Amino acid sequence: MSSLAIEYGTHERVREIVDRLRFCAEHVSVDFDGWDEPHVKGPGLYFAVVADRDYGSYADPMGDNQWPRDRCASVFEEDAFVEAAERVSVRADGGIVVAVDGELEGQMVRFRDLGTRSDETELVDDVAYEPWMGSRHMSAIETSVRPEVIATITLSEETGRVSVFRDGEADSTPRGEIGGPWRGD
Repeated sequence: MSSLAIEYGTHERVREIVDRLRFCAEHVSVDFDGWDEPHVKGPGLYFAVVADRDYGSYADPMGDNQWPRDRCASVFEEDAFVEAAERVSVRADGGIVVAVDGELEGQMVRFRDLGTRSDETELVDDVAYEPWMGSRHMSAIETSVRPEVIATITLSEETGRVSVFRDGEADSTPRGEIGGPWRGD
């Protein structure tokens, strides 16, 4: 694990940010009722918590896809954050960059694949893909091994699965298991 990830990944405020992102993705997944309908695409999310806002060396803008900063600029804006995530999850595509202070970047991005530069080839060897992973999850697990990235969090638009990736490791919860016993399903 990189020194940045150790420093920020063990920091209480950053753990809270990652938890808020995961809980938000879980809320969006559980709140969507159409998962069992044929030919329906559900909401999808991809957050990346970064230690340095200079992420341009490994991310490109995703066209006009934007996080609505005028409605919600921080993960700590409780209801506004969840409402904005629900809206973005069905209307936009790309990664949402979150700084370690909880601020959300406006421009949504595409994170570049690892192994496209010679100094990143070693990082690719640390990534193990699982059969359930689609392209969003593969990108998220690869992005999670970058030294500047603390964690990535995804909501699968196909299954409602919520995953947290840290340093190339996945902690993934299928939609039916989100919330455990308190759900009452």
